[in-house]
Amino acid sequence: MSGLDSTIINTALPAIISDLHGLEMMGWIVAVFLLGTAVSTPLWSKLGEHIGNKRSYQLAALFFVVGSLLQGMAPNIVFLIIARTIAGIGNGGVVSLPYIIYARMYTNPRKRMQVLGFVSASYSTATIIGPLVGGFIVDAFTWHWVFYLNVPIGLLSALLVQIYYKKEKTVGRTKPVDYLGSILMTIGLTSLLAGIEMIGSASRLFVVIALVVAVVSLGSMVHFEKGVADPIIPSRLFKNRDLMIDFALFTIIWGAFVGFLIYSPMWAQGLLGTTALIGGATQIPSSFTNFIGSGSVAPLRKYFSPQKVLAFGIITLTIAFVLLMGGVKTPYWLLLVAGAFEGLGNGACFNELQVKVQQDAEQQDIPVATSFSFLIRMLSQTFTAAIFGLVMNNALRQGVTKSSGTITMKMMNKLSDATNIDSLPSHLLPQMRLILHHGLHNIMLLALILMLISLGINIWAQHLEKQAARKTAA
Repeated sequence: MSGLDSTIINTALPAIISDLHGLEMMGWIVAVFLLGTAVSTPLWSKLGEHIGNKRSYQLAALFFVVGSLLQGMAPNIVFLIIARTIAGIGNGGVVSLPYIIYARMYTNPRKRMQVLGFVSASYSTATIIGPLVGGFIVDAFTWHWVFYLNVPIGLLSALLVQIYYKKEKTVGRTKPVDYLGSILMTIGLTSLLAGIEMIGSASRLFVVIALVVAVVSLGSMVHFEKGVADPIIPSRLFKNRDLMIDFALFTIIWGAFVGFLIYSPMWAQGLLGTTALIGGATQIPSSFTNFIGSGSVAPLRKYFSPQKVLAFGIITLTIAFVLLMGGVKTPYWLLLVAGAFEGLGNGACFNELQVKVQQDAEQQDIPVATSFSFLIRMLSQTFTAAIFGLVMNNALRQGVTKSSGTITMKMMNKLSDATNIDSLPSHLLPQMRLILHHGLHNIMLLALILMLISLGINIWAQHLEKQAARKTAA
């Protein structure tokens, strides 16, 4: 369900922003969904400990369904963003709770990796179908039906869990829920995102106030969490060096990954003039190779250490962004090749890191460490999406300004949707595509830099891994 939604929305984004005139708010469409996912992830984890993961998952699926229904009904970009936030809150439980269940069902790490390979296969199947279905819906109907499609799937998901998931022990948590920490975390993260997203488009006073509120809220959360019996995020997690390395890699790798996920369909449609269906197909190679990458982790771990397996995934992902350093006439087939490398690296990194987090955490902290790994992954995608949106908006404004009035932001909005190409002046298309490419190139360059940083951390972690192995042998 989550895989289908993520690929369908990326395929439909050009049509959505063209219809609702929201190119400058494109970053928000992606960012608020990720923010809702990020903020709610630890809350769903705690709720699962109190009422059981089964009921918690079903409630999350209902949030997802309601958000999807409202998105399909959206009359304007602001309504869509609010509805997408609701869907994101539900997505936080949909994507994270199953991994907590896997950790309890499969205590053997290698067996769990094999199971995650099957999970990746189901997700990859959805992401293969998603671009095709999304492109077809946008081309044949309207983008509204992209969201309506989630409603029956979400309801079916909750029903299937009710029928088939029977083996959950009754959870009896006596510690009170950390409501204050939850509220402060939500306010802090939302304010931080708003401050970053509005840089360059809102007044400096608004940006400063938003960032101050974020710092005060998150600082207060850290202070109050010290005296809470069952904190949302226990401070002991941050004293575990291996966990901190895992979290750092999660943060950086997924921050870079979102650049390809969001902007490759726009590259195809805006620069190459493809349809929504063909633009969405840029995601298909990564869906196939994601399954291969995820499934390769268990056999690779027989011969290589965890950090060396991660190095394989990181290098593969880095190659994907190197391939996108070309010019405005980069051929379509190169986008497909880059997608194949991106999926292979992403599948290997996620499977290895997710199991490694659960291995590096203490037994009592496996649920919270698992949910926190999703939190920072979603947060990274949220803030990176906001930063990528800022980079794109800056490039667009510069290009429009330099055109001396011949090109407008409204025209750039239409460029992202191939169905509107005929309404644009043909003699201005090359210049408009240069403007769009400048923004896309800067985004891919920033993603490449992030991947090189993650490779540096991985090399250092391999050194620590060797030192630990020598001590164990001694």
